[in-house]
Amino acid sequence: MIHSARRVWGMVYRHICLYRRSWPRLVEIAYWPTLELLIWGFTTQFLTRHAGSPALMAAGSLIAGVLLWEVVLRAQIGVTFTFLEEIWSRNLGHVFVSPLRPAELVAALLSVSALRTVVGVLPASVIAYTMYGFNAASLGPVLILFLLNLLIMGWWVALGIVSLLFRYGAGAEALAWTIAFGITPIACVFYPVSVLPFWLQPVAQALPAAHIFTGMRAIMAGQGIMWGELAAAAGLNAVWLAAGIALFARQFHLARVRGALISIGE
Repeated sequence: MIHSARRVWGMVYRHICLYRRSWPRLVEIAYWPTLELLIWGFTTQFLTRHAGSPALMAAGSLIAGVLLWEVVLRAQIGVTFTFLEEIWSRNLGHVFVSPLRPAELVAALLSVSALRTVVGVLPASVIAYTMYGFNAASLGPVLILFLLNLLIMGWWVALGIVSLLFRYGAGAEALAWTIAFGITPIACVFYPVSVLPFWLQPVAQALPAAHIFTGMRAIMAGQGIMWGELAAAAGLNAVWLAAGIALFARQFHLARVRGALISIGE
């Protein structure tokens, strides 16, 4: 156990060193969450000034949606970008001739992702409070459960993308920036599931995010905590995470059989 933890820490420390010595990398982590918040924050200010008080609650839900959805995006990109760093530096082959196990690689990727998510979302949260008067802590202690579920969702999406990278190589790297953004319309970040066409609603209900954001809007509307939605999100996350791990293990095995771990970055 101690040796396993040291190997995981070694991988995490390698990436910490990359960011510690490169301020542009650190700026990039916080750039997109901050930009998204500024755009939508100014949009909500415009709406509230012209629509009056009825738009205030919707404006708060919009800002909260932006902040919480960034957790999914940063978690997913944190895993896939960290994995791509190994491909771009032609280091993947060296990693897997070391004693590092696949499970330890996953643990390292998730750890780096969690750090990147905190660094990326925290400045945006400060801006939301100072410029727009929105305090995420106003959601109460359940905010921790929201964040944890969204973080896990970002992770299983990322494991699916890494599996595709094992299968198709660096040619599939564009998926690292597109898949999570692509599911935003059916994640119901800014509107209820009922807004979607009836044939899309079951797809949305299969995503943990739809249940999390339904619960978030309920709290902001003064309806209290919807524990059923939170339980649905946790259950779906467990199923999707298990599927993501199984897919990762399968594609890793096939890549090792094909010898693709050495040539994946070619």
